[in-house]
Amino acid sequence: MLKAKTMPKRNSEKRSSKRNARNKRNNRNQKALALWAADCAEHVLPFFEKKYPRDKRPRDAVKAARAWARGEITVGHARAAAIAAHAAARDAARNRHPAACAAARAAGHAAATAHVAGHAAHAAAYAAKAGRSCC
Repeated sequence: MLKAKTMPKRNSEKRSSKRNARNKRNNRNQKALALWAADCAEHVLPFFEKKYPRDKRPRDAVKAARAWARGEITVGHARAAAIAAHAAARDAARNRHPAACAAARAAGHAAATAHVAGHAAHAAAYAAKAGRSCC
């Protein structure tokens, strides 16, 4: 009986395997960034909630960032929450509440980190801006 020979991996298969490992690592990093961005935004949410106690859009965006990191929602759902939080930020800006606006933007960028990891840095920057604008 003839034994089947195992063929060595082709270069394209090796590259594909490395790419998959890199994508998994990047996804873990992006989830960690989303959690960090959510933490940054949550610290300043009281600035928004004090001015707009009934508006839950920024709080929902922070929850969405965390839910995405846990694998509970899709990127599309997280993006929708981010867009809603940015709409809340525009409302706050129209009413001349800079700390509330920046806090809502921080929340929006936290949720948007599910789409693009670079949004995490914006969440931190807006959280810092909210802290500077609050008083």
